[in-house]
Amino acid sequence: MIKAVLSMLLVLVVVSSTFAKYIPKSGKRVPQTLSRGWGDQLIWAQTYEEGLYWSRSRNKPLMVIFHLPDCPHSQALKKVFSEDNEIQKSLDEEFIVLNLMYETTDKHLSPDGQYVPRILFVDPTMTVRADITGRYANRMYAYEPSDIKLLTTNMAKAKKLLKSEL
Repeated sequence: MIKAVLSMLLVLVVVSSTFAKYIPKSGKRVPQTLSRGWGDQLIWAQTYEEGLYWSRSRNKPLMVIFHLPDCPHSQALKKVFSEDNEIQKSLDEEFIVLNLMYETTDKHLSPDGQYVPRILFVDPTMTVRADITGRYANRMYAYEPSDIKLLTTNMAKAKKLLKSEL
């Protein structure tokens, strides 16, 4: 009987660990309202200017996510994005992150129009990486839930360019 209980407990531990979310090395963080559901354990910049400052001072690329709370495409991407442990870990360790529900005054952040969801990368020299795009020709910085692997690849490209160009 004891063996059966221990076996069941072991199975429960293994199953629960496979569904666990990424937790930063520093331990579980208190959820922030700035995440807006895109990754509660991440530290988010409050403004574009703050994101640029952090990017420059920490020598990390800035990822800017434009979205709207009532947009079904934004909500679908947010769900997949926030549940992807690889993306969450990479963002926590190697990026500065900012999500915006409004347009900024910097026109470089809307090189091909103002639409959502839109994700752009900015390097520490404050250059918008217009060459890191999604798969659409008419909405170059748009991503869908099925584009998560492309987004992961583009994140790696932003980090690689950072190391080779700066």
